[in-house]
Amino acid sequence: MSEKKLPSLVIVGRPNVGKSTLFNRLTGTRRSIVTNEPGITRDRIYGKAEWRGHHIETVDTGGIVPDDKALIPQEILRQANIAIKKASLLVLVVDSQAGLTPLDEELARLLRATGKPFVVAVNKVDATSQVNNAAVFHRLGAPVFPIAAEHGTGVDDLLDAALAQFSPPSVDAAAKTHQPPSTKHEGGQHAAPQLGEISEVAPPSGIDPEYAEAENEFADEFSDNDANRPVQVAIIGRPNVGKSTLLNRMVGEERSIVSPIPGTTMDSVDTEVEHDGHLYNFVDTAGIRRKGKTTLVAEKLSVVMARRGLERADVALLVVDGEQGVTQGDAQIANYAEQSGRSVIIVMNKWDLAVEAARKAADRAAATSKGQARRDAHNRRAEAAAKYSMTAQTRAKFKAGEARAGASRANRGKGDSSKPGSREYSYAGATQGVHGFGDQDKSRLLFDYEKLVRDKLKFLSYAPIVFLSAKTGDRASKLFPLIDQVAAARRKRIPTPELNRWLKEEVDLQRGTTPKARPVKIYYLVQAKTSPPTFLLFTNQKEPLHFSYQRFLENQIREKWDFPGAPIRFIQRLRKAERDTREPKSRAEAREAERRKHGPRLMREHETKEIDE
Repeated sequence: MSEKKLPSLVIVGRPNVGKSTLFNRLTGTRRSIVTNEPGITRDRIYGKAEWRGHHIETVDTGGIVPDDKALIPQEILRQANIAIKKASLLVLVVDSQAGLTPLDEELARLLRATGKPFVVAVNKVDATSQVNNAAVFHRLGAPVFPIAAEHGTGVDDLLDAALAQFSPPSVDAAAKTHQPPSTKHEGGQHAAPQLGEISEVAPPSGIDPEYAEAENEFADEFSDNDANRPVQVAIIGRPNVGKSTLLNRMVGEERSIVSPIPGTTMDSVDTEVEHDGHLYNFVDTAGIRRKGKTTLVAEKLSVVMARRGLERADVALLVVDGEQGVTQGDAQIANYAEQSGRSVIIVMNKWDLAVEAARKAADRAAATSKGQARRDAHNRRAEAAAKYSMTAQTRAKFKAGEARAGASRANRGKGDSSKPGSREYSYAGATQGVHGFGDQDKSRLLFDYEKLVRDKLKFLSYAPIVFLSAKTGDRASKLFPLIDQVAAARRKRIPTPELNRWLKEEVDLQRGTTPKARPVKIYYLVQAKTSPPTFLLFTNQKEPLHFSYQRFLENQIREKWDFPGAPIRFIQRLRKAERDTREPKSRAEAREAERRKHGPRLMREHETKEIDE
């Protein structure tokens, strides 16, 4: 990805002057949330604008209030300063209807001090008669452009001035240099995915000609298999579970604002990261809450934007507060991800706090008389095992160690050994001095916790679980390899001959449970598409397969090919031969065929049963 760095146009201004509206207008998207409520945009939002054949990196920032000492306004100012340092042109957005305010003048002084070129975009000039309202802003000492961001009026003049700032020598030279890269880019764009090569490869032997058309029915669905494009990773979860902290940890910088206030992140924040030669596009989404819990319009929009961010992702990182455990809200968000067909990784965040809570619980248990009696019993068993299983030399070392331990207790003073938690004790996995909560106890806690998570999220049994602390970085290194593994499984495609060979030789279809009397027969199996893996079944069933039978098939497929983190879908078709031969028959012809097949006696029993029913 050795692309030339795009010139950066950074939009700044005080709250609620129309910065996000201008950003959406320039990028042609609805990436930033636009409402009448001030202070909605907080993080840096990146997008691309195209004007006269040139691409411009456009950055939306939060409303700046320099003197506000509150946590979130201070973080908004810090995020804006990061964008300003990398800017090629600053656009100060002001409100023509409010006039020139002291805060606008203060922001103009701050921008002038940066040494970066800046212009003033006077927004909300909705009519020609209102153009004179922009005259007062010439006092800021920068070029003034009256615009209406909502309608697009005057934005073209602003973009022309931006292009002149980025490439002042000659526009003709820029146009000449623009043409060849355009054709090269188009050629590279067609060459990179190599989709034509995949579809034109001669079909392998073993494909039944009767079902050959099923191979190409979903050929256009493989367009997302370009290995060169970044893996789209959405970070989802309830408010205040550590999504922005995790994004900052993965990116390696303070990309999103982190605060203890729930709902800090409103917009979806996209960040592209390169790690070990692989590209990832992380999308930090707003915390998803139930509709009844959202009151402000911006909160409702942020949930909608979070759902959209999830739907354009390949892999969803479901972040759960490890200290609180899996809640009903977590299960609902997990259901969103599963229903949308995203691959899922369950991230148990704040694992350090969960371990600390377990340690404190062990401390409290150790301080009780029951806990002390349990330790004494364990010590007696350990001494008995040492007495009868050790060699004479090892037994002598054990007694010497006991003598040293007794001497150390005596040196601490009489009566200390009777105090809760003051005795020395040891058992498998215990760590001295921390009431026996050692590495083995952590492993046992992790095992029990994973079982608890599986019980709460049974429908995500295929999703891997990683325990980490985004704040400290503990175990966070496990996440990148896991994302690669899950993304590869999502794009995995099983050849049709291999599928049907497995279906014929290794799968006992009668093991699947179904409430229907008619036994299920699967004549042919094709992987119709990837992302998520979807299999086309040709069966003898006219009704959809029971969910229990689909689950049986899914378990059999996962046992053979794994597909970690990826949901598996099934499409069912009636076998062509049955569809062609049975449907045109009249009722009399069908009964005659059944009579020849089963014989007169079985037909009479069948007719009697139909009459009784």
